[in-house]
Amino acid sequence: MSTLPAKPSMRDSLVAAAFQLFLERGYEQTTVDDIVKTAGVGRRSFFRYFPSKEDVVFPDHEQCLADMTEFLAASADTDDPMARVCDAARLVMRMYAENPTFSVQRYRLTREVAGLRTYELSVVWRYEKTLGDYLRSRFADRRDGTLRANVVAAAVVAAHNHALRHWLRSGGEGDPLAEVDRALEFVRDTWRPDGAAPETPAEEAEDVVVVITKRSTPMWRVVREVESSLGEG
Repeated sequence: MSTLPAKPSMRDSLVAAAFQLFLERGYEQTTVDDIVKTAGVGRRSFFRYFPSKEDVVFPDHEQCLADMTEFLAASADTDDPMARVCDAARLVMRMYAENPTFSVQRYRLTREVAGLRTYELSVVWRYEKTLGDYLRSRFADRRDGTLRANVVAAAVVAAHNHALRHWLRSGGEGDPLAEVDRALEFVRDTWRPDGAAPETPAEEAEDVVVVITKRSTPMWRVVREVESSLGEG
């Protein structure tokens, strides 16, 4: 016996109706009344789930922020804080990856509507603050703890958003989790737990040659001097 598909929740129905109208009419031309009429519910139902029209464009971020906060709060003292914040950033990418079509539609919509870009920036700031708050507590015993926490949090968010934008611009093609893994690995390599920058292996180190010459010296002579210094002449 076949099982009937689950009926969408009222919240999901409102989001679907909103994006249907945004795509057909444009964001600015769509009102809350239009959305509730299309969804077949009343205005009170809309505002029960979404404080404003902007919020219906970002219906999943509040839950994702709550999940991230809970994930970081459950961290043990023995956990590597850098690994923990990178794993927290992956939670956000997984949220986008769950519904590529919706994520791409939202990305394109926010590129067109300035007010939505401003709203999106406020959401990004809240993610960064959540990561920063966690890191400040973990780096509290360091003299540079606050600075380090703020910079690392910003770097993690920047790496995540770099991978996310690349995936969204491709139309949701490819593996966004692999994209974000590569970006976050760059952050982890840059910000090691001991504060040391990654060392360049001796065999990969580049030679640096300083040549002091007059401004009027012909370029061919400068090149010859460099080649001679490198033993290539």
